[in-house]
Amino acid sequence: MDPQAPKKRGRKPKPKEDKKDEPKMKESTTTKRTAHQHAVDDKYTHWKSLVPVLYDWLANHNLVWPSLSCRWGPQLEQATYKNRQRLYLSEQTDGSVPNTLVIANCEVVKPRVAAAEHISQFNEEARSPFVKKHKTIIHPGEVNRIRELPQNTKIVATHTDSPDVLIWDVEAQPNRHAVLGATNSRPDLDNAEFALAMCPTEPYVLSGGKDKSVVLWSIQDHITSSATDPATAKSAGSSGSIIKQSPKPGDGNDKAADGPSVGPRGIYNGHEDTVEDVTFCPSSAQEFCSVGDDSCLILWDARVGTSPVIKVEKAHDADLHCVDWNPLDDNLILTGSADNSVRMFDRRNLTSNGVGSPINKFEGHSAAVLCVQWSPDKSSVFGSSAEDGLLNIWDYEKVGKKVEQGPRTTNYPAGLFFQHAGHRDKVVDFHWNASDPWTVVSVSDDCDSTGGGGTLQIWRMSDLIYRPQDEVLAELEKFKAHVISCTSKP
Repeated sequence: MDPQAPKKRGRKPKPKEDKKDEPKMKESTTTKRTAHQHAVDDKYTHWKSLVPVLYDWLANHNLVWPSLSCRWGPQLEQATYKNRQRLYLSEQTDGSVPNTLVIANCEVVKPRVAAAEHISQFNEEARSPFVKKHKTIIHPGEVNRIRELPQNTKIVATHTDSPDVLIWDVEAQPNRHAVLGATNSRPDLDNAEFALAMCPTEPYVLSGGKDKSVVLWSIQDHITSSATDPATAKSAGSSGSIIKQSPKPGDGNDKAADGPSVGPRGIYNGHEDTVEDVTFCPSSAQEFCSVGDDSCLILWDARVGTSPVIKVEKAHDADLHCVDWNPLDDNLILTGSADNSVRMFDRRNLTSNGVGSPINKFEGHSAAVLCVQWSPDKSSVFGSSAEDGLLNIWDYEKVGKKVEQGPRTTNYPAGLFFQHAGHRDKVVDFHWNASDPWTVVSVSDDCDSTGGGGTLQIWRMSDLIYRPQDEVLAELEKFKAHVISCTSKP
């Protein structure tokens, strides 16, 4: 195997099999897979039977090709019973047609509108009427991550399995038909492989990858450069692109050779292995953090240089896959790892010599954690998704609190208060909807369970689950009184 082969998110290479034992091993593997699939199907059937009780709304959308990322875009329209909103997806194909970035329009049903009996009546093999494809962009290489620019909702960044980050003006890009032999849509190029983040306060982009470095870019730098170069301005106008970087000498990548060269604001070195994820501090464009396959969590500050400000050497017991900084409390940072756990760090407890331990460990997954994200609605709530097909919703304020145990109550991990089990394969990405409280989009890569495709789900748990207990009990008491009064009438 080529040692430089791109790493797949959430996928591990299969071990080499001994030829002599191949038939026996194949039989054993098939039996195990069948047993596992039966267990998955049983769990899914049980979950589906509970959908009317657990969810306020749910939409299931079958994907012909898996999408490794999903992100909410801007809200387009508000109506009485539902809102229309952009949704960004991708299509990771087998090469028979091009890979694409998909801009979809999604109808998000408002709370307490959907009838309980309707939300569980969906066909797993069908596309949802709530998700309509609006535009297709033919993407050079597969889309591993999608991020939107908060300062300009038309600007989206993607990155691929090669050392490229592409910046798109999705409104200016023409709609394309993804057919074999079609030329790629024309973005401009940045440089990264796995890690990608947009700054919430300034038009900055962070990237990272196999070269072990974290790179800070300014989209504004290219806009300024393009404005003084008529040829570039003309090109940018026709392609709807924003950033362009000329390739490194000798890397064999000539895709951006005809564009201007815009240097990064800073290159930050401190990791010993691939940088898997990066994120900005919500309150500062100069502070950010990164995680990698070296098991390190590193905090950076562009104002004091390009060396780590704080380096936690052993943040987890395995590779770190993801990181997120709390938008409502910028002292708290979440990390997710191949050790199946999520950890929460308080940066006030960390020191520059790498000493510091997490203030909480959350262990509710049975496989590698692929994505973590804080809720935009409540500072103590976050989600985590993993290769075990689960998307767990946690509240760290519930850790240590006594919960009244019923006779059939299972002992769940501390802090876990909701488990979305609607996916039957690894949940590679999810995104809270900032425009619609407690609404989540999640996507699974179903190649291992069904041999292809993926599942997109848009869902909102019942508000009886997360609202204050006394509020919920008062509402249920009212409902109980109403039912009794109705049944007592002749």
